[in-house]
Amino acid sequence: MSKELIENGKRSAAYRAVDEHISPDNQVVGIGSGSTVVYVVERILQKPELRHITYVPTSFQSKLLILDNGLKLGSIEQNHVIDVTIDGADEVDDELNAIKGGGACQFQEKLVAEAAKKFILVADFRKESQRLGTQWTQGVPIEVVPMCYKTVMNKIKNALSVKPNCVNLRMAVKKAGPVVTDNGNFVVDADFGQLQDPASLLKEIKLLTGVYEVGLFCQMAAMAYFGEQDGSVNVRERQ
Repeated sequence: MSKELIENGKRSAAYRAVDEHISPDNQVVGIGSGSTVVYVVERILQKPELRHITYVPTSFQSKLLILDNGLKLGSIEQNHVIDVTIDGADEVDDELNAIKGGGACQFQEKLVAEAAKKFILVADFRKESQRLGTQWTQGVPIEVVPMCYKTVMNKIKNALSVKPNCVNLRMAVKKAGPVVTDNGNFVVDADFGQLQDPASLLKEIKLLTGVYEVGLFCQMAAMAYFGEQDGSVNVRERQ
């Protein structure tokens, strides 16, 4: 599969989402994390009428995107209500439930998504599926407090109604040891296969002591934009 086709899909989805959901009337906009969000910022920069807006990041990566491009940086502490948040996803199902956290940013992403009046997902064609766990097979990302990661992993393996195929502590690249999130936590990836009921699984995992956040975003997105290989965009709206 051509990398150029994938990037074209990301760009098409991001551009259309910005065109349809960010306007000069907005005061505060949430900026997600990941490779597709780079094109969200790229499109914003092409529209001088959007320069006055305050942009709230969901990670260190998106904070740098905002600052390096001369946009107005805000924070969730200062902006409790956000007009719209646009973010990427690792996988999106038929009901617009999403797996997020492949970049280990799920806590701040969920914080900014929940503060938004409207939450929009953008992704390329590879991320669309009927059921979560079909395309994204690395597992559900779970942010955990470091001192109890082994306890949490054991509970995920043995205390949930759905038994995982495997549970792994995510290890870093170009760094010895585990991935450390922007919040100073670890990430555990739990592979449950295809998810029959992601909302119920989310609730179960969240109840485990030591779990900081879960990369399942259920019934949150209003719309999802998928950039196709031919440059077209498939738009889906939550019913």
